[in-house]
Amino acid sequence: MAVFEPNDLFALRRRPPQERLVDQGFKQLSILLASIVGLVLLGILLTVINGAHEAIGAFGLRFITTSDWDPIANRYGAFTAIYGTIVTSILALVIAVPLGVGTAIFITENLIPSWLRHGLGLMVELLAAIPSVVLGLWAIFVMEPFLRPILDALHRFLGWLPFFSTNPMGPGIAPAILILVVMILPIITAIARDSLQQVPPELRQAAYGVGTTRWGAILRVILPAAVSGITGGVMLALGRAMGETMAVTMIIGNSNNFSWSLLAPGNTISSMLANQFGEADGFQVSALMYAALVLMILTLVVNVLAQWIVRRLSLKYS
Repeated sequence: MAVFEPNDLFALRRRPPQERLVDQGFKQLSILLASIVGLVLLGILLTVINGAHEAIGAFGLRFITTSDWDPIANRYGAFTAIYGTIVTSILALVIAVPLGVGTAIFITENLIPSWLRHGLGLMVELLAAIPSVVLGLWAIFVMEPFLRPILDALHRFLGWLPFFSTNPMGPGIAPAILILVVMILPIITAIARDSLQQVPPELRQAAYGVGTTRWGAILRVILPAAVSGITGGVMLALGRAMGETMAVTMIIGNSNNFSWSLLAPGNTISSMLANQFGEADGFQVSALMYAALVLMILTLVVNVLAQWIVRRLSLKYS
């Protein structure tokens, strides 16, 4: 009796011309759509570079190392906004990652009752749906007054440190960091939850089979197996934090005077663009375009770094 291999059976099946035509059409459509995405991105980049070329020629790399922003004298430097963008994003990530991953573990590992687990997951999803302008208003009228005594205490006891050297007067970098935590927390939690749920149950059973505890299985088996997906979510949240505009603009203070203090008013590149682009004219438009180009480069670096980290972790734990 003849035995057919799967490849032989596939070869015996003749595909109709209509099916091959559909496959070719789908392939060509996918290539076309991917090319459109690349062309749109290239068009945006060329538009920004074309708008910034005057400021690039006038300031060069000095634009990113100086803090002067004087439209009357045509002196521009984006260091204050770059510092605010990086500091607010990184510190928001430092706070949000433990909270987001911890919430995802509690949701997926049955550490809390099922009704509370489902309710917590629903609240996380609803938090992601709140418009940023609403979060900005909440930060102004609720969060900042609540935090002011805490920030005053930080200045009183740690004012000898440069990062707490100024007296908090209201909007500043610290409230902007906390509102970014609220905004990126649902992203980290949702992606970490999905990554943990994709871990094969056999890994959990094998860990319990060799006598490990629940937390031993979570920390030594489940988290390493899901670390590449969690890292990708963290980098996605970092990109969101660097580009967030409205809520940060409403609470950061929008000051171009540089200060190391987290309690002082500051600025980010996105906030500066949102505040000034509508009224900008002449050379100031080119300077703002240059700042936008710097932001695009920063986000590109974040995405390239994310791809590299995810690839390394996938190879390590696969």
